[in-house]
Amino acid sequence: MKVVRNIVLALLAVIVLVVIAIGVAIFVIDPNTYKPQIEQAVEDKTNLDLVLAGDIGWSIIPLGLELNDVEATLDGERLVRLDQLVAQVDFWSLIAMSPQVNTFVLDGLDARLRVAEDGTGNWTRVMPEPEAAAEPATADTSETDAPADPASNQTETGDEPLKFSVEDIRITNAQVHYDDQSTGQSITLEDFSLSASQIALGKKFPLELAFRFATGEPEFDVDGRINAQLFANETLNEFEINGLDSQFSLSGAPFGDETVQARLTGALKANTENETASLTDFRAALANMELITNLNVSGFGDQPTVSGDVNIPEFSLKELLSTLGQPAPETQDPDVLNDIGFSTDIGGPAGQVELSDLTIRVDDTTFEGNASYALSNSAIGLNLTGDKFDADRYLPPASEESEADSGSGAGESSPESAEAAETAESDLLPLETLRELALDINLGLDELIISNLNIAEIKTVVTADKGLLKVNEFSGQLYYGEFNANVTLDARTDNPKWVIANQVTNVETLPLLTDLAEVDLLSGAANMDMNINTRGNRMSAIREQAKGEINFNLAEGKFTRMNMTRMACQGIALVNGETLSASDWGESTPFNDMKGTIQIDGNTLNNTDLVAALAGMELRGDGTVDLKASELDYEIGLRVVGEIHRDEACRVTEYVEGAVIPLECRGNLTEEPASLCSFDGSRFRDTLKDMAASAARQKATKEVERAIDDKVGKELEKRLDGETSDKVKDALKGLFN
Repeated sequence: MKVVRNIVLALLAVIVLVVIAIGVAIFVIDPNTYKPQIEQAVEDKTNLDLVLAGDIGWSIIPLGLELNDVEATLDGERLVRLDQLVAQVDFWSLIAMSPQVNTFVLDGLDARLRVAEDGTGNWTRVMPEPEAAAEPATADTSETDAPADPASNQTETGDEPLKFSVEDIRITNAQVHYDDQSTGQSITLEDFSLSASQIALGKKFPLELAFRFATGEPEFDVDGRINAQLFANETLNEFEINGLDSQFSLSGAPFGDETVQARLTGALKANTENETASLTDFRAALANMELITNLNVSGFGDQPTVSGDVNIPEFSLKELLSTLGQPAPETQDPDVLNDIGFSTDIGGPAGQVELSDLTIRVDDTTFEGNASYALSNSAIGLNLTGDKFDADRYLPPASEESEADSGSGAGESSPESAEAAETAESDLLPLETLRELALDINLGLDELIISNLNIAEIKTVVTADKGLLKVNEFSGQLYYGEFNANVTLDARTDNPKWVIANQVTNVETLPLLTDLAEVDLLSGAANMDMNINTRGNRMSAIREQAKGEINFNLAEGKFTRMNMTRMACQGIALVNGETLSASDWGESTPFNDMKGTIQIDGNTLNNTDLVAALAGMELRGDGTVDLKASELDYEIGLRVVGEIHRDEACRVTEYVEGAVIPLECRGNLTEEPASLCSFDGSRFRDTLKDMAASAARQKATKEVERAIDDKVGKELEKRLDGETSDKVKDALKGLFN
């Protein structure tokens, strides 16, 4: 025991002597007398010029150093400067091998970092260029080169936790300037301040941070204030941020002349050993938009498990864009985009994020459903149903220019404008992106209004896998009828293939055309089957390579903006040599069983078998539509098969019956539809010739029959019996006819 006591006393004596020696040195030696030597030593070992303009101080309890008014220059330019640096360490904590920083103060730091046009930074020139390496020694180095015993280099710390604490840290008035002359970019961090106290592992401590961050290209400024309680455990594998409250003022080129407020609050936790992280009551606000979430992540690899919820309360998108200094989209309805919201629960197995109870609100429309995202192959699943959505309210308002163009010569274009449009054409779809898509989407909508069309009970099913996209179903109810379309897009080659099929059943054409294009030319319940194949990734190529067929029929209907009966009666009156007296013709032409086939050959639509039954007439038509030029060239023939109208001048005589009254429909499709069709006088001249020839034949026949009955008949009756005479007269009539 006496030996142990002596050892302890000896150690204490050594410690006391060391303390006394340090104390004597501190009180006796003035470090300021050594400033020239310190400055010279720095200049000798580096390329810096050090100026210690202020006083240097030190203390023993706590053991500390203080520097004032220090500047280091490089090639005559400031590299770094500081007004004051104070570093104090608790002396007794060093004796106990558990260092504790008492105070660290840094005030007035000013660092200037520059990158020259050749890409080299000024900080790389702080140390002088190393001298050329000497020739390696030839002495035996077997002992020195032998690998050290790993065990001897290991720090025998075991699993003991790190002991570290700081009483107080204060950084004030700090700034860092970064100027890159090779890119023209400049970055500034200034008005930087940091304050933290009672910093220790395993305990929470407060942090206050403030700064201004700015870039030169583009001009962008951030003024930030951050307050939080931080925590790190002694093994440095668990971290927390609690009571986070940070506020930022954003300004600069991205926001126009506006200053935008942003804020982050909540709590964050992470455990690197367990690979878990969480956000609790985390809120991120930007201007009038706020995101609220509670989120848990388990697993930091490529197969994490995510759970929680996300909520974005209703906000005005137009107000947000205006606050951000961006132009809000112009819409036909100025009140839209003022009520946008989103909420969902998050879950799913490892490697997949599933959104349940998903709700998306767009003004008066609410979408509900679920979604999923697979991290392994980026597969997206979406199942949404909505109530009523009026897409027309979100379209840009029609400009006066576009309205003028639509009303006058919109279909005409100069070769120069056509060439410019062709030059400006670009690919419709990003094929590489499509080949990476994996989609399984089901969308439903109770009612959709688009281009003035009212579509109900819409159902859409879309799948995509390695470049093969399919719209397996796009169906709905449309104007008392229904439609069902499907589209296949094979984007696995650079010349994608399109297959389009569509079926329309009992869709009323009058309200459809009226709402779609303000055209009330045709009414009736339409049925249509369409099958089209084409290739290309530009609209011009898709049109030019289109091949297909459209079959259509309307059981009952009418042409609402043209009276074909009146047109036919005009021709008949000419034949009869009379003038029409009726005035109540009306503006429509009823018909039954109109049907036909449209052949699609590139930009040309051909129809050769249009037929329809009209009152006392049979309609037949054939012609073409040039989609590229928007030109219609169509001929219609009205064959008279019975009485057409009560007007006496339009009576169907034996000469008129069977004749064809010709009509023509020609012109640009952008013109008034009713003005496209009219009576075809040039073709009617041929009809008149046929009628005249028919009338002459019938007149000659009657004369022959009368002669046979009067003169030849009497002579035959004298020479033959009655029955034989009648047979001979009939034979003669047949011969002349």
